[in-house]
Amino acid sequence: MANPNVEVLYNQNITELIFINNNFVNSVSGKTFQTINPANKNIIIDVAEADKDDVDLAVNAAKTAFQSDSEWRKMDASARGQLMYKLSELIDKHKIHLANLESLDNGKPFSDSLLDIQMAVSTLQYYAGFADKIHGKTIPADGPYFSFTKCQPVGVVGQIIPWNYPILMLAWKWGPALATGCTIVLKPAEQTPLTALHVAALSKEAGFPDGVINVVPGYGPTAGKAIACHQDINKVAFTGSTEVGKLIMEEAAKSNLKRVSLELGGKSPLVIFDDFNVDEAAKIAHDAIFANMGQNCCAGSRTFVQEGIYEKFVEKAANLASQKKVGDQFDVDTQVGPLVNEDQYNKVLSMIESGKAEGAKVEAGGSKVGDTGYFVYPTVFSNVTDNMKIAREEIFGPVQQIIKFKTLDEVIKRANDTKYGLAAGVLTNNLDIAMQFMDNINAGSVWINCYDAVNVQCPFGGFKQSGQGRELGEEGLKEYLEIKTVSIRKNNF
Repeated sequence: MANPNVEVLYNQNITELIFINNNFVNSVSGKTFQTINPANKNIIIDVAEADKDDVDLAVNAAKTAFQSDSEWRKMDASARGQLMYKLSELIDKHKIHLANLESLDNGKPFSDSLLDIQMAVSTLQYYAGFADKIHGKTIPADGPYFSFTKCQPVGVVGQIIPWNYPILMLAWKWGPALATGCTIVLKPAEQTPLTALHVAALSKEAGFPDGVINVVPGYGPTAGKAIACHQDINKVAFTGSTEVGKLIMEEAAKSNLKRVSLELGGKSPLVIFDDFNVDEAAKIAHDAIFANMGQNCCAGSRTFVQEGIYEKFVEKAANLASQKKVGDQFDVDTQVGPLVNEDQYNKVLSMIESGKAEGAKVEAGGSKVGDTGYFVYPTVFSNVTDNMKIAREEIFGPVQQIIKFKTLDEVIKRANDTKYGLAAGVLTNNLDIAMQFMDNINAGSVWINCYDAVNVQCPFGGFKQSGQGRELGEEGLKEYLEIKTVSIRKNNF
């Protein structure tokens, strides 16, 4: 069902527009930017480029939609959930077209895009069920008072999503925001704006009132900054790099001290003990780093292997990587598509060269694939030490670093020796080891005898410079709620 010729849909003199107040409009400046197919570097389509003036219009629409007498604010919570569920059904109905757009724009294999869309549908449906289940508590306060809390939506929220999981990250952001009753100004990544704009059209079809959902494609230093510093945005949610997360936090503080939630980078350890089946370990570790071409914030990008099985593990890891089919994202046999763009491609190749220069041994891959698109062979390094650049910096590409260790205490210290703390995994048949690792590792998610077990029901987020706040699960709702405490003096009416 993948359409290798999906680009013909866009080989016309047309432009994708900005979505504001339930209408597609040109940018105020008239500027556009191009989105590129990373498999062949061909231009897909021109996209209207939002900047500060367009963000202002979107915020005004969202602000109006959040007025106390608006259709959105007067809507029953259950009706809000029904709208969300209808949107999820429309996404599911259009999943083939959306998956084609996602793969065309991002480069991930078509089957991976389909999986992402199924997860996005599940996310919206999960939060749709929460819409009429958000409530406060009664409190037995001291004194002659009847006290309770009321949960209220934060208001207008700015959301900035990355290019590695475009439609899934949209669902992660929209789900809790809409369930709580907020209104949205979303900036998709400039590399991958197409599915967000298509889902915006579906939100209008679903029946969302004017101004509730707005999508402003543009660049980080212009549209993104305008969102972060806008005086009428009450909260900003960002997924992306730690460096940009710091800038957003700074702008939020300097403007109106808006609430900020950040899901940032990682250099996550996966620790493998020698009591675990080495074949199974190699497969889990392989999937942990090579999923989505390694373009995954919580990828198991530091593979620690106990010395007793190290050599055998390296051999198996290299074999698995060497067998992966690299190719066009619409080829049914493709397992590894292109990286998202030239910048990412150059960065990953530079990191691979750094590993070679610092003495790591290439066991598989280690180079680009041809010159047609942004393809890199799945790469495995052995003999990696903690001080190497590839062991300390986030690569965000298909590069596995295999590091030797001896003892539990040693590996916990080494695994924690990083500015990041997004995720961690441990593979062992010893429950005591697993529990000690879980207790002492500094990470927002810890996976035992598995990896990347991200589920909509479970909160997700990081320690240290991997971010703050949580997405998914019931915890994800709290990022979009204000708590109002009400106390009534008894016998006073």
